[in-house]
Amino acid sequence: MPRETPEALYRRIRACRICRDSPAGEPLPIEPNPILAISGTARLLIAGQAPGNLADKTSTPFNDPSGRRLREWMGIGPDVFYDPARVAILPMGFCFPGNDAKGGDRPPRRECRATWHEQVMRAMPQVELILAIGLYAQDFHIIGRRRPLAETVADWRAVLAGGGAYAPVLPLPHPSWRNNGWLRRHPFFEAELLPVLKQRVAALV
Repeated sequence: MPRETPEALYRRIRACRICRDSPAGEPLPIEPNPILAISGTARLLIAGQAPGNLADKTSTPFNDPSGRRLREWMGIGPDVFYDPARVAILPMGFCFPGNDAKGGDRPPRRECRATWHEQVMRAMPQVELILAIGLYAQDFHIIGRRRPLAETVADWRAVLAGGGAYAPVLPLPHPSWRNNGWLRRHPFFEAELLPVLKQRVAALV
């Protein structure tokens, strides 16, 4: 049986309503709106957490200040970032999960990873680098990762050299303003990791 193409998977995922109709726990509190970008040519994959509220309203991933910062980290503009032929975007949860009691985003829905992620990664063997943003993406893409995010990102050279479950992985913190303090406490990120990130991204896109 031939492997399903990323384009066919994209259409099926966009129509997915599992988190509403057959949820693992409480159903998604809003109308499902799966947001991702995949193709059979992108050599760079961004694996994030889940779309935010603004992304949900516009059906555009990373359509917020965090996305602008991420593009700055990568050294690319929106024209490249939003070209699925060059950059794939596969969050661990495809829909905005809603807000928790403190006003923050809830964790990614479990249904997405269980149902779709292995299929998508098998359909994109051409991916040469995965930017794993946050704990959920790192748990899925980094073989044997069971450490706090700060330790994983600090050990980025070994993680990158060690490969990953599907392709080499570069671990990143979330580009949210909430991590400004973390970035100040870990100057290696800007001084050492970001130049390598920009170099790798430029070579792939």
